[in-house]
Amino acid sequence: MADHPHGAPGAEQPASNPCPGVKNIIAVGAGKGGVGKSTVAVNLALALKEQGASVGLMDGDVYGPSIPKMLGSSGAPSGAGPGQIKPNEAFGLKLMSMGYLLDADKPMIVRGPIIHTVVRQFLGDVLWGELDYLIVDLPPGTGDVALSLAQSCPLTASVVVSTPQDVALIDVQKAVSMFRTLNVPVVGMVENMSWYECPKCGEREEIFGHGGAKTWAEEQKIPFLGGVPMHASVAIGGDEGKPALADERTPEHVREAFRALATSLATQVATLASLPKQPLIQIEGLS
Repeated sequence: MADHPHGAPGAEQPASNPCPGVKNIIAVGAGKGGVGKSTVAVNLALALKEQGASVGLMDGDVYGPSIPKMLGSSGAPSGAGPGQIKPNEAFGLKLMSMGYLLDADKPMIVRGPIIHTVVRQFLGDVLWGELDYLIVDLPPGTGDVALSLAQSCPLTASVVVSTPQDVALIDVQKAVSMFRTLNVPVVGMVENMSWYECPKCGEREEIFGHGGAKTWAEEQKIPFLGGVPMHASVAIGGDEGKPALADERTPEHVREAFRALATSLATQVATLASLPKQPLIQIEGLS
């Protein structure tokens, strides 16, 4: 399986698809928290939109949803019942998140089967319409949401996010192994916080090291989509509901890094069209 950059070819997907108008469903995951996975997911979605694609963003982090805050979006979606929920919109993206349905200070305390139901409802009950891409921001780790997502819909591919440190790469190996076990092609590795460029002198500093994710991806035969530099505006903008690509304070070299990720991802996804698709994995105990 590891000899092919996207995973081993398999049988055709079942005909059932909860969101048939969506051409590509892309899961963005990470082996651990704190690597900027949601930041990458949000700006990857915006970069694809910027390049002319129709894009939706589903917040799969049911326990700790962050997408509404990062995009400055609030309010419960309109509509109720199967196939009748209208997603929220911000910056041209269609959005769904548990953050729209719960009070900000209310914890989500549920067991696995309920998470499975939530994931299926986010996919099948939301009016996503015709989309080129639905980006799904997964929670960190290898838990229930990723398993339910892989069982519930024909995932096109996955992207994994890491920082350059070896300790982060140890954890991302678990995420890659999970996707491969679930027959989800891994089409890209992103190295976040790859370097820092001094705004005064322009000197580049590799605070956490550099290139570790690229080297690791090459060893794993996973395409390397690119690195994203550190900049204060990315964190500040996310806190203020102004993602990097939509924030005038974001330097051009940071914008270009996200745009390059989107271009690389689109290229990798295009190559999958000519390959046999993977069968959905059935997970015991979930229905």
